[in-house]
Amino acid sequence: MIRRLTAAFWRSDPRPDERALARAAPRGAESGVSEADARAAFDFVEKLARALHRYGYTAPNIEDALTAVCERLGIRGEFFATPTAIFATVQWEKHDDTFLIRVVPGGTNLDKLSRLDRLAHDVADGRVSMQDASRQIDEIRATPPRYRGKATVAAAVVASACSAPFFGGGWREMITCGAIGFVSGLLALIGRRNLRVGLEEPAAAFFAGLIACAAAALMPPTSLFIATCAGLIILLPGLTVTTAISELATQHLASGTARMMSALIVFVTMGFGLAVGLKVGIMSFSPPVEATSVPLPAWTLVVALVLAPLAFMVRFQANPRDAVPIVAICALAFGCARLGAQTLGIGTGAFGGALAVGVASGLHSRLRNRPVLVTSTVGILMLVPGSVGFRSIADMIARDPVKGIQTGITMLVTAVAIVTGLLLARVIVPGRSWR
Repeated sequence: MIRRLTAAFWRSDPRPDERALARAAPRGAESGVSEADARAAFDFVEKLARALHRYGYTAPNIEDALTAVCERLGIRGEFFATPTAIFATVQWEKHDDTFLIRVVPGGTNLDKLSRLDRLAHDVADGRVSMQDASRQIDEIRATPPRYRGKATVAAAVVASACSAPFFGGGWREMITCGAIGFVSGLLALIGRRNLRVGLEEPAAAFFAGLIACAAAALMPPTSLFIATCAGLIILLPGLTVTTAISELATQHLASGTARMMSALIVFVTMGFGLAVGLKVGIMSFSPPVEATSVPLPAWTLVVALVLAPLAFMVRFQANPRDAVPIVAICALAFGCARLGAQTLGIGTGAFGGALAVGVASGLHSRLRNRPVLVTSTVGILMLVPGSVGFRSIADMIARDPVKGIQTGITMLVTAVAIVTGLLLARVIVPGRSWR
């Protein structure tokens, strides 16, 4: 009797390792996937990977999306994404391919990213066939940018000018920042058309220093720091620093390290350009170096909190129908960050603002079936960790290493606080599942 019960128990309950192997086995044989279909699936996965990377998907999101799509197509895939390359291994029965997808980091396009995200979810859920999805990817990539030329330059002017009140600047700083934003927008436009040059950041920083010195001499008192940091806000890699630390915290070490080094190089080149521009400007215009700006009335912050996010929407090519949630989440982030900084310090303020952005963006993502990045990208920019890092590099180049190191540590603490708030927000509001 005991022998029969034991045998029945083991027959009815397979061992855990057998269940795991059964779940992990490729589904090509079960679903009847032919070799031609498997090869087509390999090509489709490569096309989807290139498109997701091109328009701003982070490394963890790319790996999750591609893995889920492979499972739906009846093949097994393992992926390793970095900012410049994607390593992939796809398997089907006895056939497997390992390939390297060389990609060039491009600018974030929230509109196309949202469309690709919805398409990837539809493929993973079986609502769209692979052939239809491949055709839609071609259509998305062939669609021209929503904002081009004059619109992007005008948005850079508005974003820079409206960022001055966030730093405590007055109308003089706003005019100066608008002029710097115009030059930065033009150089960014030229840089997008010539991706291999990569000189728009130091060139913009040089002209920023020159324009700030001229404004300080012609319209005193004008703060050089506020004018340069707010004027260059569209080029500062604060979002890259936050994404890098987030990837490092989630054990995506290669991608996080690469992004952090990329941000550091941008900071250094911009700091060098600013130092040269300030030196030439001081020699040419002899402005007062230490000047205290006259802040604007409090109601101007409300106007800036509406116009600045709209300008950043143009910068990141967001869909106009996302304007209301983006402006609302940006205002929420700024309010929470400002309240936390006034009561408990800068780090706590950044944590509170990031937590508010993460929770609100997560709720919007689940309710509207949109990627979190649509609203969180602009919301994180309102916490401006990039300006602190830029000031750190500028202090070091100006031969004040102690102050530069202190400011750099402040930037890292701010970035870590932002990442901690975002990670906690993911626990409070879990993201959409791929399975």
